[in-house]
Amino acid sequence: MRKGVDTNIRHVTVAEANIFAELGFEVSEAKQLQKDAEKEVEQLLTIKRQLMQEISTWIADNKLRQADAAAMLNVSRPRVSDVVNLKTSKFTIDTLIMMLGKLGKPVSVTIG
Repeated sequence: MRKGVDTNIRHVTVAEANIFAELGFEVSEAKQLQKDAEKEVEQLLTIKRQLMQEISTWIADNKLRQADAAAMLNVSRPRVSDVVNLKTSKFTIDTLIMMLGKLGKPVSVTIG
């Protein structure tokens, strides 16, 4: 340990807490910020699940083993398993879009 570096933990926010309230926002604003954040997270998760489902469907439609799909995507077989099992926390949206591109399924975005 380096001298002079303070490593003491002074506060831990419990998982159920509203982080915005913990940061000092007024109660009503903290609730709204929390609600907005949860909505954004759910939207991102929905997009990730949809992209992952497209990859999984493509693998199934082409009757590929995960190892074969992994070779086509230039990733490990466990990485393909994570896609098939919808482990959204392990992927960014851009990674999933690139994977679909490698499968010949370009992604387009519709707004509105």
